[in-house]
Amino acid sequence: MRVVMKFGGTSVGGADNIRRVVSVIKGSLEDGIEPVVVVSAMAGVTDTLERAAEEAPSWSEEEIKSYVGKLRHLHVETVENLISSSIVAREVLGTIESLLDELEKVLIGLSYVGEVTPRSRDLVLSFGERLSAPIVSGALRDVGIDSEPLEGGEAGVVTDDRFGEAEPIMPECQRRARRVLEPMLNAGKVPVVTGFIGRTLDGDVTTLGRGGSDYSAAILGAALGVDEVQIWTDVDGIMTANPKLVPDARTVERLSYEEAMELASFGAEVLHPKTVIPVREPGIPVRVKNTFNPDAPGTLITSTADRAEHVVKAVASSSDVGVVDLRGITMIGRPGIAGRVFSRLGDEGINVIMISQSASESNISIIVSEDDAEKAAKALEREFVGEGVLESVEFTTDASVVAVVGEGMRGTPGVAARVFDAVSRRGVNVKTISQGASELNISFVVAEEDEKDAVRAVHDEFELGGS
Repeated sequence: MRVVMKFGGTSVGGADNIRRVVSVIKGSLEDGIEPVVVVSAMAGVTDTLERAAEEAPSWSEEEIKSYVGKLRHLHVETVENLISSSIVAREVLGTIESLLDELEKVLIGLSYVGEVTPRSRDLVLSFGERLSAPIVSGALRDVGIDSEPLEGGEAGVVTDDRFGEAEPIMPECQRRARRVLEPMLNAGKVPVVTGFIGRTLDGDVTTLGRGGSDYSAAILGAALGVDEVQIWTDVDGIMTANPKLVPDARTVERLSYEEAMELASFGAEVLHPKTVIPVREPGIPVRVKNTFNPDAPGTLITSTADRAEHVVKAVASSSDVGVVDLRGITMIGRPGIAGRVFSRLGDEGINVIMISQSASESNISIIVSEDDAEKAAKALEREFVGEGVLESVEFTTDASVVAVVGEGMRGTPGVAARVFDAVSRRGVNVKTISQGASELNISFVVAEEDEKDAVRAVHDEFELGGS
């Protein structure tokens, strides 16, 4: 049985946690599993690299050396506390020093040039995973498990050149992954692959978007045709709601690919929304597990939905959104307005999370990420300026989107009524509503301060809590 096992930043966030990762991998080997391991950067490292990429053009050489020194301390200390073999430790430390020297040169180069391109930004961000993979691989070798660290592109994550949000070229991923990883697995070696990053056909480093290590694992899983993709994180699986908002939220035992994608898209941060895309067609199961509680069953994601238990499976929410409202009576009956909205926002690189239009067509509400709200509003003002189509374009970031998700909602009458009646009883005002034709998801927007009450109201109404 072949499995891709992805471990997140918390799971590899220090010597003690990496020991747990090694224990999980060792247990899988003892069970006869051939694992391909995918790792994120150590917890918090990608955030600091992102800041470094943005600020390097204004940093002095001393500031750059100081930053790299902090990264060196974190990773060297982890190796010293983790790996007992002096031979293995020396090899890993040598790799770390080489990578940090390269990073320092890249940052100094950016300070001389005075600007950061999408390509150079991706290169800087890649160092987090490139530093963690040798450490995890070294920890495996330290306990007698044959292992080798590989960069994502080297292992088979071959992408287009959309830096920052690269997409895999799956036929090439399949060819390279099977050429590189198959012989290693056949020889009993455990590959430890950098998540989040890939390479173009020309060899440039790319990133798959924040949280993209899950996506990396799914890409490699599909390329190799593995039996299962496992996402190891710091919670017991995908929950019925954010436990910070709903204390009695429980783990969902089973989800369909579509349910998982909807929940991930609307705030369930345990899983990257794109994770199910590569595995859905070949029907490869995805299992979300807890590194710190490996005996917990986790959440199993497959092509089939378990509709027997609950009409609603879970409630996801996010306050990291903004709402852009377009108003204009002259939009009524005028074709092409929504198309131009999507086209203009696409040109600006802005992803639309949700859209709602009034029956009169005089109002369109667009939900985007909080960081994109002002940019979206200004872009749409420019798009329609001078046409007399819009009376106003306004935006707010005082908003949260709540998504009610479940395959059992399809064809079940009265679900929407129950949702909004429950929310109303809590005194929460709903600003915008959207439901897709699939009937899999009812989404609505509330004021940010009402997010907790809205989520709890729906969670209680459909009795999703556990003991």
